[in-house]
Amino acid sequence: MEQLADITDIVTLSDVTLRPNSGRTIIRPFVPQDPREYADPARPRPQRIVDRVLALSDGGMRRILEPLLETMRGRVQQPERYLLRRFDEVNGTAFAPCVVSDERRQLIAAYFCGEYSFEAAALFNPSMIPKLENPLLPDGRVQFVLGLRAVGEGHVSSVTFRTGRWSAATGFEIDPAGNEGTLLREASTEGDGDETITHLVAAEDRPLSEMVIFPITPSQSQGIEDMRLVVFADDDGTRQIYGTYTAYDGREARPEMLHRARGKEVQFRRLKGRLATGKGMALFPRKVDGQYLMLSRQDQENVWLLRSDDPYRWDEGAKLLEPAEPWEFVQLGNCGSPIEIDEGWLVLTHAVGPVRSYAMGACLLDRRDPFRVIARLRSPLLRPTPVGGRDGYVPNVVYSCGGMVHDRTLLLPFAVADSITRFASIPVDGLLGAMSRSY
Repeated sequence: MEQLADITDIVTLSDVTLRPNSGRTIIRPFVPQDPREYADPARPRPQRIVDRVLALSDGGMRRILEPLLETMRGRVQQPERYLLRRFDEVNGTAFAPCVVSDERRQLIAAYFCGEYSFEAAALFNPSMIPKLENPLLPDGRVQFVLGLRAVGEGHVSSVTFRTGRWSAATGFEIDPAGNEGTLLREASTEGDGDETITHLVAAEDRPLSEMVIFPITPSQSQGIEDMRLVVFADDDGTRQIYGTYTAYDGREARPEMLHRARGKEVQFRRLKGRLATGKGMALFPRKVDGQYLMLSRQDQENVWLLRSDDPYRWDEGAKLLEPAEPWEFVQLGNCGSPIEIDEGWLVLTHAVGPVRSYAMGACLLDRRDPFRVIARLRSPLLRPTPVGGRDGYVPNVVYSCGGMVHDRTLLLPFAVADSITRFASIPVDGLLGAMSRSY
């Protein structure tokens, strides 16, 4: 472990680093189409492809399929099963329905999917929550789940996961992730337009570290960005997982929310209301005075605090934090959901200063009245440095989508330069002692 004396003597940086791995892939849907000026409505391109496969002799078909399956087995478990399921998805929708042997169905399906390296370019903007089941091991290590933004070809962002543990004695331990990614697939939808709820389910029972939430709705077509996970406690003590994120379709960025109530089934839904307009929304982990609370920065400059009776509609709120220090003058935002501690609500922030340099700060909100700021850091908690990292796809950026507190220690995963993910541990008492109450 190395001490970052040039940042602050209360921060300990782990030597654990997560880097993008181009060998991690998923098989995703692919339906080639004609350019508009060359379109043939009577015989569209998908149909022409299928007709070519149907024209192959049985021997010719097997000479293509057998080595293809052998290649896929190095990336995908049970590729035959995957291809048969993919055939059922496109048969009668992408092309005219046909009844053929299982082998020919597999080969047809192979022309309507493609291998995609989902974290080839970057693995960053992490969010950490405690594991819901058995969070504390007998030896005192706490178990956690990481959600990360993975970027692949075309700068398309998806959500991938890691699991790990931490203790003061062992530091951060991250479980290795296999090369195969398993897509959560659309199971059903309800409603329409802005009221649409999309239900996703894992096709197979695979480890969480292999699960990938890839853009599936039109609003997400170019990415699911910066998911802020939170374990939310209902009034009856039931715990659920929510994740606010930015959906991007190449033109518009809008806030949406993931909800997982049980198992590996999740749902997507748009956030609505007058103040549900910006990036970086982060839900409080419980209601306060009977209402849901949310941090946001819809004006792209200040941190706002919103309140609502409905977690999917946000119409009321006020500014909570404005830029005050030189390293904050351009913009303030949150770095994940508030963390409840004995002293109040610990909020991690990001700030933009000169040369568009991103740093991280923190503040403390009153536990009963979160609209009251008790204390705030006047200097950065983390900032880009040669020691902590500053070079990458977007230089001079440190950023996080959320940490957690265990045993009075803040466990903080953070991104460096929109490229990689690192980890820090910070004593809560030291962090609170460094805050100023003069704001």
